[in-house]
Amino acid sequence: MASATRLKLPLLLALLAAVLLYPWIFTSNYAVNWGMLVLFTAFLGQSWNVSGGFAGQMSFGHAAFFGTGAYAYSILVVSYGINPWLAWLLAMVAGGAMGAMIGFLSFRFGLKGSYFALITLAFAEFLRVMADSVSFTQGGLGILIPLQSGAPMQFEHAWESYYLAAAMCLVAVLIAAGLKYTRFGARLVAIRDNESAAMALGIDIFRQKVLCLTLSGAMAGAGGGFYVSKYLYVDPHIAYNLGRSVEMLLVTMVGGAGTVFGPLWGAAAIGALGELTRSLSQSPGLSLVVYGVILIAIVAFLPGGLTSMLGLLRKRCRHHA
Repeated sequence: MASATRLKLPLLLALLAAVLLYPWIFTSNYAVNWGMLVLFTAFLGQSWNVSGGFAGQMSFGHAAFFGTGAYAYSILVVSYGINPWLAWLLAMVAGGAMGAMIGFLSFRFGLKGSYFALITLAFAEFLRVMADSVSFTQGGLGILIPLQSGAPMQFEHAWESYYLAAAMCLVAVLIAAGLKYTRFGARLVAIRDNESAAMALGIDIFRQKVLCLTLSGAMAGAGGGFYVSKYLYVDPHIAYNLGRSVEMLLVTMVGGAGTVFGPLWGAAAIGALGELTRSLSQSPGLSLVVYGVILIAIVAFLPGGLTSMLGLLRKRCRHHA
């Protein structure tokens, strides 16, 4: 264990240094915004990883939490004039509350596996229809946050949003590390691996699942608030888009579900792959086909994700050394 820690520490410090220095090396707004999107996507992937990776609760509707956080932030800032930083915290609370509600209703009736995945998808679609219909979300018109110079959480420079996304990603990694090395995380893994055995050990399955989905929802809600603060607009399609849910799931599966750094590796790989396919072809349709084929190949031949491949390479390097 001590030798593994000594081997990992330099890699972790190098990764942290690379993230911190990135905007100073790649100074164009395009490059900095790309880096911000990678870190932001990794954060959202980590929110899915908390429930889908560590606890095995495969959600297809994490956009329900993201969208709830996005709308909570927008309504509090625009309609009630609340300070954006406080609104962001309340968006996190709103996402967590939605996670608790969906978890309570789903797990109380024993939904799991594909049934749980479908019910989360149904909740996300229900919330999208509701947001498109009620007046306080301004329906299909969406909510536009006025641009004001110097206003809190309105970023005049690309590096400002980049470093906030980096801080969010760091917190998400620490949460994942906490799940990996704490009793709460061990209970979630036990539930994921064998729910009946976990129940026999005295683990309160219902409580742990609800707590897990509450934490996952709070993280996704924080992501929704950040998104609106960056782009200053939200509508039902943006908030509760199925593609957002798929993106969270995909970066985690590609990087390695149930691992600490899997969503980060997945977000970096998918972000780089997206840029590569767009640069190789001017046809959006063709690039998406190539993109999809490569992603399918990664998932098919690397069931443990990129993290498992990196682990094998590290073992080979130690063996040859």
